[in-house]
Amino acid sequence: MKFFLILLTYFKNYFRDGWNRFDFITVVGSITDALVTEFGGHFVSLGFLRLFRAARLIRLLQQGYTIRILLWTFVQSFKALPYVCLLIGMLFFIYAIVGMQVFGNIWLDATTEYNRHNNFQSFFNSIILLFRCSTGEAWQDIMMACTAGKYCAKPNSFEINLAKGPTCGTQMSYVYFTTFVFLSSFLMLNLFVAVIMDNFDYLTRDSSILGPHHLDEFVRVWADYDPAATGRIHYTDMYEMLRNITPPVGFGRKCPYRLAYKHLIRMNMPVADDGTVHFTTTLFALIRESLSIKMRPVEEMDEADEELRQTLRKIWPLKAKKNIIDLVVPPNTELCYQKLTVGKLYTGLLILENYRAKKSGVELAKRKRQRAALLLMTHRHTLFLLDDEKE
Repeated sequence: MKFFLILLTYFKNYFRDGWNRFDFITVVGSITDALVTEFGGHFVSLGFLRLFRAARLIRLLQQGYTIRILLWTFVQSFKALPYVCLLIGMLFFIYAIVGMQVFGNIWLDATTEYNRHNNFQSFFNSIILLFRCSTGEAWQDIMMACTAGKYCAKPNSFEINLAKGPTCGTQMSYVYFTTFVFLSSFLMLNLFVAVIMDNFDYLTRDSSILGPHHLDEFVRVWADYDPAATGRIHYTDMYEMLRNITPPVGFGRKCPYRLAYKHLIRMNMPVADDGTVHFTTTLFALIRESLSIKMRPVEEMDEADEELRQTLRKIWPLKAKKNIIDLVVPPNTELCYQKLTVGKLYTGLLILENYRAKKSGVELAKRKRQRAALLLMTHRHTLFLLDDEKE
């Protein structure tokens, strides 16, 4: 029911959100599972459709900020994991080749851990055996089965070669298996944990590190001021909206109004004729201010904007992307002295607030002087009365 109500509300825009597309697939799969169970359960088995019911739990990832941080950490770790996997693959490859050369001729004894399912007679079997050892499963028994004094196998056969006698195997197996278990279990595999922990520590030790996980909060707060989803809000709502967003994207509740006004002045976004600012322009201005992307003194900002636009053109070379570039970095024609911008508006507000603060300070100082003068007159009058009483 929830799915159909949301679909009727948003209609075509419903499928623009990735979570909505996930909901659509989940609901369709669940309905298909119910129909097959009710009408076609005797003719076809589609038990995998029941997985769609459990897939609804993935929706919880959208609700919790901490869960999204953990998911983002896992995704970021994938950038470094291929190098760790390559290093572990090289270790397995080297030890597999050495194992085939040293232990490949040992007879496969079904009464030991070195048998037809667990041996060094082929590269594939060697990799499987080494993987088993890396998990710690009976690796010491495999090591003992490869020591010196073992019978050899006939070439290209599983039969024992009694004529050759117990001459296969080597005492080198102690060094071979001990070093492999140490490197794989206690060093290499722990690199996975190290990479994930490093990324988690990087993302959580400093909340000022800007990342894609901050976008959800900005979109959520923006929606409170733009319920019709027009992509625009009035410039007078920007200060309060950004105070409702925690740093590094927003200002936070504890940010002084003067500091917030100065940030808005540096953002300097164009204001439309109806007094609104665009979503994309606001978001990129916040990111640019937070990360100091080509931020220079006021007299050099036009040059910095043009350099940034040139950089974006290299990233988005198609002419069709020109509108996006204009939204991300407004051209100088939109920021000239003849156009209304957020920077100009909040400059005026900052001047007005400073004037009010100065005026209230002058009035407060005047009241303090009047109070001090009154106290002085009262003191003098008291002394005069005391002198009269003495006389």
